[in-house]
Amino acid sequence: MKKLFVLASCLMLFASLTGCSKQTENYDISGLNNNQDNPKDSVVIVMGVTSEPEAGFDPAYGWGAGEHVHEPLIQSTLTVTTNDLQIAYDLAEDISVSGDGLLWTVKIREDVFFTDGEKLTAEDVAFTYNTVKEESSVNDFTMLDRAEATDDYTVEFCMSRPYSIWPYTMATVGIVPAHAYGPDYGSNPIGSGRYMLKQWDRGQQVILEANPDYYGAEILMKKVTIVFMEEEAAFAAVKAGQVDLAYTAASYSDQTVDGYELLRFESVDNRGFNLPAIPSDGGIGNDVTSDIAVRKAINIGIDRQKMIDNVLNGYGTPAYSVCDKMPWFNAGTAVEYDLGQAVSILEAAGWIAGEDGIRSKDGLKAQINLLYPASDSVRQALAAEAANQMKALGIAVTIEGVGWDVAYDRAQGEPMTWGWGAHTPMEFYNIYHTMSETGLAEYSPYSNETADSYMDQALACENMEESYELWQKAQWDGSTGTAEDVPWVWLVNIDHLYWAKENLQVAKQKIHPHGHGWSIVNNVDRWSFEQ
Repeated sequence: MKKLFVLASCLMLFASLTGCSKQTENYDISGLNNNQDNPKDSVVIVMGVTSEPEAGFDPAYGWGAGEHVHEPLIQSTLTVTTNDLQIAYDLAEDISVSGDGLLWTVKIREDVFFTDGEKLTAEDVAFTYNTVKEESSVNDFTMLDRAEATDDYTVEFCMSRPYSIWPYTMATVGIVPAHAYGPDYGSNPIGSGRYMLKQWDRGQQVILEANPDYYGAEILMKKVTIVFMEEEAAFAAVKAGQVDLAYTAASYSDQTVDGYELLRFESVDNRGFNLPAIPSDGGIGNDVTSDIAVRKAINIGIDRQKMIDNVLNGYGTPAYSVCDKMPWFNAGTAVEYDLGQAVSILEAAGWIAGEDGIRSKDGLKAQINLLYPASDSVRQALAAEAANQMKALGIAVTIEGVGWDVAYDRAQGEPMTWGWGAHTPMEFYNIYHTMSETGLAEYSPYSNETADSYMDQALACENMEESYELWQKAQWDGSTGTAEDVPWVWLVNIDHLYWAKENLQVAKQKIHPHGHGWSIVNNVDRWSFEQ
C-alpha cells in the first residue's frame, strides 16, 4: 500500500456552499435573531438567496457538494483542503491506496462524537458514502463501488475504477450518523463538525452555534447567523449597520459606508464561453467556430483586462482556463492580448473582410450568436463586451439571453457564456473529456484523444500529486492539448466582494470556487472582532 502525501496530520476543519430561497423585500432585519447580544463571539453574515440550501443540510442532496463545492460546517469530513489547495486530514489519521488504485484504506480518529453523544465510527463513514453513492443527485460517485468498515476505526473504499483525486472528494462529503439518518435529516442534521444547526427560518436565516464537544481547536466565533438577501437588500442592511459582513457585487464597489470596508478575495469563479469545435449537423456544431483559426483569433483577440475594467470595475483577474491558480493548472497556456496577431491568423486562414467589415470565407459569414443566462446581468454584460471587442476582428456577434431549460441543448451549436470553478481537477475533466456515449465533451462539441488519454492516466495515477503533471499535459504537452484546440475562451475570474465591519477580523481565505456563497465562512470559527 502506498501512503497518501499529507501536509499535516489532524488539520482543523474549515467550511462553505450554496442552495435556494426567496427573500422578503423588507430590508430591516432587526426582527431576526441577529446575534448582537454578544458581539465579541457572534457574527451576522448576509449571503445571496441562492445560498440557502434548498434541500437542507444533507450531504446526499447538495450540502458540501454539487455545483458549488464547499466544506460542511455541521459535519466532519475525512480530509480538508489547505489554503494552497493541498490535502490534509480532518477525521482521517492515515490514508493509503493500493498500487492498482482500486482500494483506499482510511484510519479515522477515535475521539470524535456526534452532537447526540454517540461515537463516530467507521460504520458511519461507510454508511455515509454508500448513501451518497445511491442518493446523491448532485455528485458523481460512479467511481465508488462500495465502502466497508473493517473495524471500528478503519474504512475501505472499493473503487470501480482508479481515481487518484479521491482525497478531494473526501474533503467535501460530510459524515452523517447511521443511527440518526432519515428523510428529515436535512432539516434536523446531527453531525460532529464545528457547528450545530440551532435554527433555520426558511427564506430568512440560518443560525449556527459552536459544538461544545468539537474535537479540534477552540472555536472563537460561537454563534453565526446567516441571513439570505438579494444584492440591493444586502447593501441596504450594510448601510443601516445591521450586519457584520455581506456579499456584494462590483456595481456597488464605488460606494463607501461608514464603519465598513470592502474586502476582495481572489477566486477560480471563472466566466467564459464555449466555441463548438465541429461543423454544424442537426443542431450540433457550428460552421464558423469549427475553424480553429477563428477560435485562436478570438482567444488572443479578447482584451481581458479591458473586460475586467469595463464590466467588473477592476475586481477580477484574467482567466485562461477553468483551473487558473490551481495546482494542476498549466501556466504556460496563458495567452497575451494581441489584436494584430489575431487579425493575421484570420486572414492567413482565408477569412477576408468585406465592405461592411465582416469577414467571410468561401461564402460563409463570420457571424456568431452568443448566448448568456437571461437571469445573470454580469454574464450579459460580459457577453456584450465580448461582442463589442470581436467587431475589431471582423466577427459579427449578436447576444441572446436564454433560460437554463434550453441553454444546455443550444450550447451544442452556439457559444454560451458559462460560470465554472472548483477545488478539484474533475471540473477540468467534466468540461473537456469526451463521453463514451457521444464521443464528444458534454458541454461543447469537442474531442481530443490525446488529452483524454492524459486525463485517464491522471485519474489512474498511484500518487495524487504526480497526477498534476498529467492534468497539465492535457492542457498542453508541447504539441497538442485543450488550450491549443481552444474549444473554450476563458474571460475572467470574478473577485468575490464583501462589505465587512472595520473591526471584524476575517481569517485568511483560500481561493474561492464558483458560487458567491458559503466559501466566505470556510474558517468562520477563526474569525474575531478587535477589542
